[in-house]
Amino acid sequence: MKSSLRLSATLTTLAALTLTGCANPEGGGSSGTGSGGQQTASAASGPTCTIEQYGATKVDFKNAVVGFSQSEAEANPFRITETQSITDEAQKLGVKLLKRNANSNLGQQVSDIQGLLAQGANLLVVAPLNSEGLQPALDAARAKHVPVVTIDRKLSSATPCKDYLTFIGSDFVEQGKRAAAQLVKATGGTGKVAILLGATGNNVTTDRTSGFKDYLAAQGKGLTVVAEQTGEFTREKGQSVTEQLLQAHPEITAVYAENDEMALGAVTAISGSGRKPGKDVKVVSVDGTRNAVQGIVDGTINGVVESNPRFGPLAMSTLRDFLSGKGIPNTVTIKDKEYDPGNAAAEVAGAY
Repeated sequence: MKSSLRLSATLTTLAALTLTGCANPEGGGSSGTGSGGQQTASAASGPTCTIEQYGATKVDFKNAVVGFSQSEAEANPFRITETQSITDEAQKLGVKLLKRNANSNLGQQVSDIQGLLAQGANLLVVAPLNSEGLQPALDAARAKHVPVVTIDRKLSSATPCKDYLTFIGSDFVEQGKRAAAQLVKATGGTGKVAILLGATGNNVTTDRTSGFKDYLAAQGKGLTVVAEQTGEFTREKGQSVTEQLLQAHPEITAVYAENDEMALGAVTAISGSGRKPGKDVKVVSVDGTRNAVQGIVDGTINGVVESNPRFGPLAMSTLRDFLSGKGIPNTVTIKDKEYDPGNAAAEVAGAY
């Protein structure tokens, strides 16, 4: 009973914080990068974890040093917005923030986290590069009794309330299903689909793929996947892979890109092939970047499922609640919106 009360209180606190200073948490806002709707917690799961159970050192949050480990270079809108959100929230709260960027190198991310600990970080926010491979860094944090909040990618074999405190992020399987639903609507439920897979080694790619395929399988065989290849979550690779797939499979009539950057690359490739993206070849993707939402307005993209990168408020409030003695659930799932031809023009200004 006590655990249930703590869980309810935590969800209420998380949801309330995301509304602060945000007139419309579902979208809208100013036009600057990273603006628009803040994250809201839609669900939490797993038992709660307290500071005593975790074995963390209790510190005054206002005097804490937060270390942030970013997995990839701020070279795409998601990473730019994610890092900026963490930075802005730390500044707003007056908390000292140390930042490191692993530039897509797993060994570097392990070293970065160990370096943040050596610099005196007593709270950590980590955006994992892969779902495996960070154990040495997690062990180093545990040895120093430093709690770790993971965001945007899950750790597969690590244990919550031991190796890390909680995961905050989207339901990636559901994102895949929602993208499939958009593609069914855009195509009328028939056609040949190419999947631009995300980077290997993380649950985002695995889950977005399984959700998408499971939805199509449940709909019957009207839409069939004829090709899939990794575009590594980059625009350049998304373009080159799409060019290859269109040559090898000229029957392709739809593309599912597991992030917006690959989708934008696919749009360029489709145009280069003499076909019209959004018409001859339907395109759906996941992220919710402004360029992709504008693509819906322009007619080159048919639908986008959001993956909200504005983790700053939820990550910081989670750490603050934890230090105050509240129980934190193992997983906090955020609520993501989606864009289609019916709302893109009205919502594009609030996309990141």
